[in-house]
Amino acid sequence: MNLISRAYRSSLGKKYIMAITGFLLFLFVIVHMLGNLQVYIGRDAMNAYAALLKSKPALLWTARVSLFIIAVTHIISALQLAAENRNARPQPYAEGKPIATFASRTILVSGLIVFAFIVYHLMHFTLGVTNPEFLDLRDPLGHHDVYGMTVEGFSNGWVSAFYIISMGLLCLHLSHGVSSLFQSLGIRRKSTVAAFNRFAQISAGVIFIGNCSIPISILAGVVK
Repeated sequence: MNLISRAYRSSLGKKYIMAITGFLLFLFVIVHMLGNLQVYIGRDAMNAYAALLKSKPALLWTARVSLFIIAVTHIISALQLAAENRNARPQPYAEGKPIATFASRTILVSGLIVFAFIVYHLMHFTLGVTNPEFLDLRDPLGHHDVYGMTVEGFSNGWVSAFYIISMGLLCLHLSHGVSSLFQSLGIRRKSTVAAFNRFAQISAGVIFIGNCSIPISILAGVVK
């Protein structure tokens, strides 16, 4: 904690923290997507996977709380760096303003909206706040019917639309953020900028297609 406290005292330290937490969140998004895509394998496979995760509740909740702390730390670092950048240059550019992509200009806003979506997503599927009946669903083996919960949850067109929009914002965020975090860590160089940018864009595209295919398949009746 003392090391993190010292890191927060400098802009460079905040950049490192934001990059590391961003990388961890990026890995989680990939793993989470792969777990969700088991909906295409079937009820038994998806519910067995969920049962395995829930078989060690202490470890599961430690991971969930850790991820939440990582996300909050990432956002705090981003907000502080944005404030420092504004204070360092209070006057707008008269001319020669650096060229920025739409993703880079909106990365802070998209990140905050995605965080709001994560909170709703947890209340919807994990905590049972919005739909407590989901927690009582059981499959023939007595497992929590995560497959049925997913199908029932995304059968609501408004929920699916909100999910798809949020995935679009998440992937817009990743299309710039993933490449930038490698720069913050000192890994990206001028000679590799194009390669890292392409990696970020392809990764974001794959995540968008993979995640959004689930509610679309459910609404289309392919998964039921």
